[in-house]
Amino acid sequence: MTGPTDLPTLPDARFAGLLAEAKALQDQTVELRRKLHRHPEQGLDLPLSQAAIVAALDGLPLEIQLGKASTSVTAVLSGGKPGRSILLRGDMDALPLQEDTGLEFASELDGTMHACGHDTHVAMLASAAKLLSAHVEELSGSIVFMFQPGEEGYHGARHMIHEGVLDAAGSRVERAFGLHIYNEARSGVVRTRPGPIMASADSFAIWVTGKGGHGSAPHQAIDPVPAAAEMVGALQTMITRRVSVFEPAVVTVTRIAAGTTTNIIPERAELEGTIRTMSEKTRALVRAEIPKLCEAIGTAHGCRVAVEITPGYPVTVNNDEVAEHVLSLAGEVLGVRNAEEMADPVMGAEDFSYVLQRVPGAFAFLGGRPADVDPADAAPNHSNRVVFDEDAMASGVAMYAAFALDALR
Repeated sequence: MTGPTDLPTLPDARFAGLLAEAKALQDQTVELRRKLHRHPEQGLDLPLSQAAIVAALDGLPLEIQLGKASTSVTAVLSGGKPGRSILLRGDMDALPLQEDTGLEFASELDGTMHACGHDTHVAMLASAAKLLSAHVEELSGSIVFMFQPGEEGYHGARHMIHEGVLDAAGSRVERAFGLHIYNEARSGVVRTRPGPIMASADSFAIWVTGKGGHGSAPHQAIDPVPAAAEMVGALQTMITRRVSVFEPAVVTVTRIAAGTTTNIIPERAELEGTIRTMSEKTRALVRAEIPKLCEAIGTAHGCRVAVEITPGYPVTVNNDEVAEHVLSLAGEVLGVRNAEEMADPVMGAEDFSYVLQRVPGAFAFLGGRPADVDPADAAPNHSNRVVFDEDAMASGVAMYAAFALDALR
């Protein structure tokens, strides 16, 4: 006699109860997430978020350290037996955005919103700390819980590294794991890949200076606008002619400004934009080519050109072995249908890259798209209308816990 063949694979025996333990904490996970969502904070100074995290961890057998350069929280759980240490990370800052979700727990602060899911990351990591505290005697080693502010462009991970988060347990962490919720996958799916998973992100500003004049007599002026316009197209051509087609690279001009009215040729035009690459080699090439290209175009138009490139986050590179192991763990904990290897990296950037430059580890995505939302209609991260399925958080809690239990048993 045979049974149905379309049933999802059951979790592996060694993690059979882990998802149930995570679900048992769901009310607390949701409560903390919604508290943070109502009171979002931006940047490196997040006192309300820090206080909420400390309160959520109260009573657990953790050694807690508060940041000095930022309102970070580092919590260390020391196992019942000696061994190596590992790190689990959740970021905690919000975005400068006016929320339009209509949620009952929507942001109460005008112009600030948890539009990237960092509130869910904190809530999942706090519940993972609770779950793992109940297993402390089973652990051979220590867990560093890294609650990090300032991911959205403020280099918060680097601040925490400088303050010693990687050595918070008394020795350098040997493995690191981070999760990020997003709506590109159905709720509860874990996705990752070996190697590069997210791009580097640098920004550029270009100032083109000519000679102002009357709009009716351009021959008496040196118009910076045509030069700036030519640069926009030339930057795209540069990518296709100077960068290998097998090396992903994006240069996007996102802002152009010049002039004040219809009959004045301005003295200056300004361009700003972003650079995204998937390798440090390509990153260096693009950063070197942009000034050369724009200065040459400016010279052809008789304009002076100044280019400033502001370094952002490096490429986020997963350790091959750890990434493959995370996928294996996801299959064991959540069932194989909820573990997916990504075919391509994401061109967004992430400052967990600073951790992965120093520690073998992996970054993964957690699907959070609500079941009743068509993929084509799902609002993406950084949208003022993004909504995540809170049930996905139990899967994230279980994954954090599984990574730690597997590494320290």
